[in-house]
Amino acid sequence: MKIKNEAMLITYADSLGTNLKELNQVLDKHLQGVVGGVHLLPFYPSSGDRGFAPMDYTKVDPAFGDWSDVEQMSQKYYMMYDFMINHISRQSPYFQDFLENKDESAYKDLFIRYKNFWPGGEPTPEDVDLIYKRKPRAPYVEVTFKDGSTEKVWCTFDEQQIDLDVTTDTTKKFIRDNLTFLAQKGASIIRLDAFAYANKKIGTNCFFVEPDIWDMLRYSKDIISPSGITVLPEIHEHYSIQLKIAEQDYYVYDFALPMLVLHALYSGQVHRLVHWLNICPRKQFTTLDTHDGIGVVDVKDLLSDEECEMTRESLYSQGANVKKIYSTEAYNNLDIYQINCTYYSALGNNDQSYLLARAIQCFAPGIPQIYYVGLLAGENDIELLERTKEGRNINRHYYTLEEIEREVERPVVKQLFRLLKFRNTCPAFDGTVEAEQADINNLRIIWKNGASEAKLEANLATKEFSIRYKDAGTNWTLLM
Repeated sequence: MKIKNEAMLITYADSLGTNLKELNQVLDKHLQGVVGGVHLLPFYPSSGDRGFAPMDYTKVDPAFGDWSDVEQMSQKYYMMYDFMINHISRQSPYFQDFLENKDESAYKDLFIRYKNFWPGGEPTPEDVDLIYKRKPRAPYVEVTFKDGSTEKVWCTFDEQQIDLDVTTDTTKKFIRDNLTFLAQKGASIIRLDAFAYANKKIGTNCFFVEPDIWDMLRYSKDIISPSGITVLPEIHEHYSIQLKIAEQDYYVYDFALPMLVLHALYSGQVHRLVHWLNICPRKQFTTLDTHDGIGVVDVKDLLSDEECEMTRESLYSQGANVKKIYSTEAYNNLDIYQINCTYYSALGNNDQSYLLARAIQCFAPGIPQIYYVGLLAGENDIELLERTKEGRNINRHYYTLEEIEREVERPVVKQLFRLLKFRNTCPAFDGTVEAEQADINNLRIIWKNGASEAKLEANLATKEFSIRYKDAGTNWTLLM
């Protein structure tokens, strides 16, 4: 199924109900017309990071169901699947074979061995300082082979996520085989997770290494594009990288929008948001929330350092049940790039502010993605957070079918569903958009497509807003 200009749900296989069959029931009963697509977060057998340490892309984790459940979904919704182009599970048959057979393993060239990568087998302190790291250490784990010998292999993230050497023929075949398989299983979009980390080169920061990264992106695109499938590189960093990728006619993410919307709502001022809405890519997916939290680094230079700090501090002071400690080592989370909080709680669990935030997202250029917790206006899950001591679990509540029945009856959720149905069906959103700053507090976004127009007017200080639309046969009609 081709990509539709309709909102996309982001969910795990076991978050709206306990498995894929129950997720399909939820989609059929509650979400028809609300979302047109589903980003099904990694549903493969995995050894860590909630699916992002995949062991085998050809299988569905039996706890969730099987490929028939995924394909049933793909017949009704355009689908996004993840491919972790940077790494594979430490428990995967590929890495286990490497540990068993070492230099005789057919998969030895899948991995980056320090002894082969660095002159002398070790990076200098200057090399380590230069690397763009997610943790305050050199990116490696030390592994022990069956013969008792040990080696360091490249590991950017969790110790269960072993980096791949994307330069070798062995890895290129691995990428081709798995992307080709996923392309045959109902995907409309394949997201290249941790894409910017994939290429490593001595003398660089090993992040978005040019021109190598472009070769990798083209290689991935060329594999799946003949099947009509789109590739989406996932990168959290300075917004200029998204602009650079968009210039090459790839879809990108708008990861700057979450903090810009929070800044506008906290400060009441719209100028920073309006500036971005007028320069951001048009061929993109927008987010306010994701499984990882609320991104921070993407807005550098779109907000000043002082404005960014004000937004962070306002989130902790005005948000509901959110503390700085949740984004620290005490909660197994040293990731400085995300804030752990649901978007609803970031806005103090305030319905009016939250609906305005979603209205801005729906009127922003691009296709809106709605994380499942956000779709149900979910509050921070402090119980799950404290039970697991995992910071990101504050925004990863497990909804039972009975809970969902109650949540969809809340007025804020009903209003959000109504907004999304409008966004999915109004022809104006297939046209052109212009954002205007009426004054320091007032925002106006207008979409036009022939005789069809949709207009959002909002006061960010009072949080009052209206949505109106018209077409050839009607005058302006008030939606909200």
